[in-house]
Amino acid sequence: MTPTDRSPRPLGLAIFLIVGGAVAWFSAFQLTLDKFQVLADPNAVLGCNFSVVVQCGRNLSSAQGAAFGFPNPLLGVAGFVAPIAVGVGILAGARYARWFWFAFNIGIAGALAFVIWLIGQSIFVLGTLCPWCMVVWSVTIPMFLLVTLHNLRTGAIPAPERARSFFAAAYGWVPLITLGCYIVIAVLAQVQLNVVKYL
Repeated sequence: MTPTDRSPRPLGLAIFLIVGGAVAWFSAFQLTLDKFQVLADPNAVLGCNFSVVVQCGRNLSSAQGAAFGFPNPLLGVAGFVAPIAVGVGILAGARYARWFWFAFNIGIAGALAFVIWLIGQSIFVLGTLCPWCMVVWSVTIPMFLLVTLHNLRTGAIPAPERARSFFAAAYGWVPLITLGCYIVIAVLAQVQLNVVKYL
């Protein structure tokens, strides 16, 4: 048996993966619909456009909005099915192999890296904050933290015993760490864009 096999089923993580994945998927789906609307009518007034700063129209129409040659929201529509499926599997009694957790973690790390890039592009290049995008950001950050710390504390990602105890303790601090990440993003956005002025 691997350490992952002996560990209790992470029911809290499973519920977050399902709820968070569903919220992020819905946001990506809404962005996809908005992209279709913009393609049909470039002058369309989108429901997610609240001001010159808080809007999704500019993001969807930009080169950054199709980083891989197709609209970014399609990545979310396809990708956020995975955490939902993993969460449902855990609730159903599945115990995934170490390699599966490791591969899943790599996928979520890739999502976080893309989100960090998009945050930078939104704040420092496009000068906008896309509401639906921010929902995806707000889910991806804690999802990465929870999955990574879970894998480190259970041994799915190899770590010394003392380090695993540290990661197990840090797992309970994910809400606070996530809040800290949100605050950093909010401060950057306020300093660069003066968001409060346009709310």
